[in-house]
Amino acid sequence: MPNDLHDPLLSNIVDDLAERGWSLQPLFAPPSLTLELADECRQRAAQGALAPASIGRGSAQAVREGIRGDRIEWLDEGQSPACDRYLGLLDELRLALNRGLYLGLEDYESHFALYPPGAFYQKHVDRFRDDDRRTVSAVLYLNQDWRPEQGGALRLYLEDGTTRDVLPRAGSLLVFLSADLPHEVLPASRERLSLTGWFRRRGDGPL
Repeated sequence: MPNDLHDPLLSNIVDDLAERGWSLQPLFAPPSLTLELADECRQRAAQGALAPASIGRGSAQAVREGIRGDRIEWLDEGQSPACDRYLGLLDELRLALNRGLYLGLEDYESHFALYPPGAFYQKHVDRFRDDDRRTVSAVLYLNQDWRPEQGGALRLYLEDGTTRDVLPRAGSLLVFLSADLPHEVLPASRERLSLTGWFRRRGDGPL
């Protein structure tokens, strides 16, 4: 697959992660791809393919809408040309992160996420207590013409005690260290779409 990402963009993400632990790239995905992915997310939702997201793992896994209210479906290769193109772009980013930061990232897992109006996800970190494989989180937003008054920001809790709100605007990619940055999804007045995923390294012990 041709490399659709320019090297300066990849370098910016690597440099940002090294310096501050997160990176926001407003024009990561081409508009045509963003539209295709948003349409696919809505089609999956209309077909009933998106299920309420759960928290926890194993026997502790449960749906708790008082903590998170999004509906999700996982991506696999071969599901659609748009998804395959997106996964190809993220694999280019995985390789760049390994070259620049020596993270040993082996793969990337991702799902569509649809937040109905009013839904949210309380403050949390992305790495499980009993599974240290998730290393870098990546969120691609799919929402056209998003306005600040519509809410729905992802709020990052930074190490210096401040916060940074990232609006879910179409084509923007937010990347951050999974274990280091607590964050939450604020309620929105309209439907909120994204592709949320994690670059994973090999775990330290058996699962």
